[in-house]
Amino acid sequence: MATVYLARDVRLDRVVAIKVMHAGLASDEEFVERFIGEAKAAAALSHPNVVAMYDQRTDGEHAFLVMEYVPGRTLRDLLAERGRIGPREALTLMQPVLAALGAAHRAGMVHRDVKPENVLITEDGQVKVADFGLARAESASKMTKTGLIIGTVGYLAPEQVVSGNADVRSDVYAAGILLYELLTGGLPHQADSPLAVAYKHVNEVVPPPSLAVQGLPPQVDALVTRATSHSPDARFTDANAFLAAVAEVVNGLAPDIDQRIEDVQLHPTSVLENPGEPRSGHTAVYDPSTMPAGMGGSIDGVPPRHTRADRALGALTGRYVLVAIAALAAVILGWAVWWQTSGQYDHVPDRIVGMKIAAAKSKLRGEGLNVRLAEAAYSDRAPKGTVAASDPAGGARVSKGQTVTLTPSLGKTPRDIPDVTGSSLDDARNKLKDAGFTVGEVDQKSSQTVAKDKVLRTDPSAGTKVSPDAGPVNIVVSTGMTMPSLVGRNSDEAVNTLRSMGLKVDTKKRTDKDKPANTVLEQQPDPGTGLSRGDKVTLVVNQQDCLVNLGGWHFGCDNNNNGGDQGDQGDQLPVPNVTGQSVDDATSALEDAGFKVKVQGFGGDTVRAQWPAGGSQAPRDSTVTIVKSP
Repeated sequence: MATVYLARDVRLDRVVAIKVMHAGLASDEEFVERFIGEAKAAAALSHPNVVAMYDQRTDGEHAFLVMEYVPGRTLRDLLAERGRIGPREALTLMQPVLAALGAAHRAGMVHRDVKPENVLITEDGQVKVADFGLARAESASKMTKTGLIIGTVGYLAPEQVVSGNADVRSDVYAAGILLYELLTGGLPHQADSPLAVAYKHVNEVVPPPSLAVQGLPPQVDALVTRATSHSPDARFTDANAFLAAVAEVVNGLAPDIDQRIEDVQLHPTSVLENPGEPRSGHTAVYDPSTMPAGMGGSIDGVPPRHTRADRALGALTGRYVLVAIAALAAVILGWAVWWQTSGQYDHVPDRIVGMKIAAAKSKLRGEGLNVRLAEAAYSDRAPKGTVAASDPAGGARVSKGQTVTLTPSLGKTPRDIPDVTGSSLDDARNKLKDAGFTVGEVDQKSSQTVAKDKVLRTDPSAGTKVSPDAGPVNIVVSTGMTMPSLVGRNSDEAVNTLRSMGLKVDTKKRTDKDKPANTVLEQQPDPGTGLSRGDKVTLVVNQQDCLVNLGGWHFGCDNNNNGGDQGDQGDQLPVPNVTGQSVDDATSALEDAGFKVKVQGFGGDTVRAQWPAGGSQAPRDSTVTIVKSP
């Protein structure tokens, strides 16, 4: 929607943020009208957790807001750094967010774009919500009436997707999604396209966050579930009701709940076998009642009687029986050893980690083992698409038919993409390679802030956590600034445009009575030429008897001397550029050049502006006004 500039309010001597709407929106009268109304409503919100709006104005084709400058970072930056946040800290962060939304809801306003990027955290930890009313203003623009849904798709309530309508309960839904993201580190609905995500918001419920993070209390699940209900009537009535529920849950949480949940993630609970329960299998039990009578015992308690022959035959028979028993025992012992070492068991291949998933599955199944795939995980020792780990591990003894669980590798662990902005292309390549990334395509794009042939940005952007195996990092190199087309434009506007780009301007005069006075006749270099800050640009300006009107001061025109003492109209002198000099130095320079000096402004001793502008011409002994400020 806009470009945001850091600026200083010279009247009140404070730093502010100026949000300038893009020209396409500012040219839409309906948008501007709605934008002004919403800005006025947002300005009426006086709340410590709302980014203050100081002013709203239009200047030609530009519509802009003057807003409180909040030094610090966004909630998105915090999530990128931490991944996810414990329930107590997450609910503590949500309270000022809901308080800000609650103030808007009491005033009859709907934010419509609640997301981490619009939650700012100051350097001292204060939380502020930004951009109230802007999504509503943009939704009125003619440019958005072709089916475009206003708001970030990951946080859209179902009714916004279906009908485009939104009320305070739509903000409650978005706040519930925000709470889910704080707790889990991700959005509940994800897909390959925004349309698919929007479809999920309409057709799928938001799961309890405890399904993603083990150990989250059920009352925290209940907050998310109610806030993200498909039916607006089933949600909290507004952000204030949501805030009251959050405060109640926070008061009931254990003081160390965040650390306990973190411990659960680091050391998941193991399921141990209950030693009191019977084990599976069969056990042979000796039961004397099942033995036939006369075997190994007496009948009715009377020992049997034997003859000598009987005893001799018995001794002989006993030897054969012992031999037979010994042989049978040897066979049984050999079979048992085979069963325990080879017949019943196998081993997981030692080098299973690093094998392609398909090859590992084939090898294990060939060994008579079953295979199951676990959820893929990052690994610094296994390339993407190979086995990162196996359970049991490689080399472990397993029984025939046992299941081996393979964890596929997502590639190397994600790491931050280094910031190479402003570096040369070669240096950027080396920094990315040193960080473990490969370099992809190199594109070019103009920039007013980054010098020619220096790196403008990377894709993905610097600071993004990405696995080096996810793909190459593309580099965008600055072609510098593009020289605008200035021929035919007012010379002072052209000079100001070039100086705002950080370029040096040299003006030359030439008279062409067929062209308007004080317009640019020629320019060097030509439009479209790449430039860097500090480069020199030459303008040839049409100099006629009548010079341009600058802020009510008329120089060289016979108009009853409006605007002050303009001196002799015929003797034109170049006006020195004294901006940035001290008042005394500037006064001396102007007087030495043949001009009178008028000083305006309050406080300070530095010239911040001058009329006429430096580089222009004005009559001898005419007055040059300088404006001073700190």
